[in-house]
Amino acid sequence: MSHVLVVDDDAAIRTVVGQALRRCGHDVTSVATLAQLDRALAGGAPDILVTDVVLPDGDGIDHIRTVAERYPALPIIVLSAQNTLTTAVRAAEVGAYEYLPKPFDLDALTQAVAGALARGGVFADDGPGEEEQALPLIGRSAAMQTVYRVIARVVSNDLTVLISGESGTGKELVARAIHDLGPRRAAPFVAINMAAIPRELIEAELFGHERGAFTGAAQRNAGRFEQAAGGTLFLDEIGDMPMEAQTRLLRVLQSGEFTTVGGARTIRTDVRILAATNRELAQQVQSGQFREDLFYRLNVVPIALPSLRERRQDVPLLARHFLDLAAAQGLPRRRIDASAVDLLVAHDWPGNVRELENLMRRLAVLARDEVIDADAIRAMIGRPQASAASAVADPDLAVAIRQLIDRIARERPEALDDGTLYDRVIGEVERPLIEAMLARHGHNQLRAARAMGINRNTLRKRLDTLGIPVRGTDGTASGT
Repeated sequence: MSHVLVVDDDAAIRTVVGQALRRCGHDVTSVATLAQLDRALAGGAPDILVTDVVLPDGDGIDHIRTVAERYPALPIIVLSAQNTLTTAVRAAEVGAYEYLPKPFDLDALTQAVAGALARGGVFADDGPGEEEQALPLIGRSAAMQTVYRVIARVVSNDLTVLISGESGTGKELVARAIHDLGPRRAAPFVAINMAAIPRELIEAELFGHERGAFTGAAQRNAGRFEQAAGGTLFLDEIGDMPMEAQTRLLRVLQSGEFTTVGGARTIRTDVRILAATNRELAQQVQSGQFREDLFYRLNVVPIALPSLRERRQDVPLLARHFLDLAAAQGLPRRRIDASAVDLLVAHDWPGNVRELENLMRRLAVLARDEVIDADAIRAMIGRPQASAASAVADPDLAVAIRQLIDRIARERPEALDDGTLYDRVIGEVERPLIEAMLARHGHNQLRAARAMGINRNTLRKRLDTLGIPVRGTDGTASGT
């Protein structure tokens, strides 16, 4: 029979946890304070320790650091109502086997106890502790707890991580958190967005180039691999990387070596690779748009970020955080009332956290009153949106889409089965959409970009990619 020592100042939790563990055949001792924990340990170490974080006479995680030093083989499970990334990382920092945010599922706890007893594993190695306000990730939903737990497991090692999620969910924030909390945090964090670089320049951007390597290469430039030496290289929108660059990246990941464009000297690389995508890379692999071997090289540890509509309970916390951030940056201080919170939670947030942040900043500037109410929210976002499942498409638009698909089928029948149809349809729609919005806003790119919910730089890149002439506000062609 295994002996489990439970530390929690809530008598109800001690009772429920004790009953659940005893039903599983364990001998359980329950205490309420750190002093009682020390007295219990004086009689001998248990087989496993289950402890809360906030206790009447101190911080549980700080205390169990000394416990873990005295009993390095003792598996420790941390329970906490402080459901933040900070707590997950601090639990990893002291070598906890598992971290379970409250309220937790009893089955999850009993399974964690069984797993710890069977394997005696360690949750993670040493890693730095940080204050929550210094961390970029906000949210206490179950979906974000899953993300925090994975981050806590990977911060102390160099495993490659593939972060997936819709645009605006915070993929770069996750990458930065992994870097900032890990042993490479004193070295550079270098990000490169594959979608923002012309295809023919990606290899030069990644690996650098020598003087004269191509037209316009007036001097040697170090690439992102060299710039990130000793630190972290974040490959954003990796699904947009052209196939030839994928091949070269794969060789670098396999060998740890590369040469600059136009160069002959082999350079050793020492970087941690983090990648992100808003595409379904597995589907791109099936359609031949992404190398399968590179996918598996990158997808060592996957982190799937939830959309904001999948973690609605975090919306009030995020909204208040963004208002506080705006006030700290010199904008007027605002508060939101309950009616406004209800509308925010009901909104579908197609732009995810980025859209919510932008809305809070606009409200900080434009709201008439210190307290933001439902009317102020409604004026900005309208009434709560219908879900995608219940939305009814405009009949004329549906007919136009069907006609477009029929035309594609006639011109290139294989497009219906080769996995490219979605991109082709979006490509057909994107050009007239951008042209129509530019015309609607007098060719003012800033206003057109805001109307479409994208930033001006993104619009400029799409204009260049699609070959749409840039015009001045008088409608004449511009040389820029």
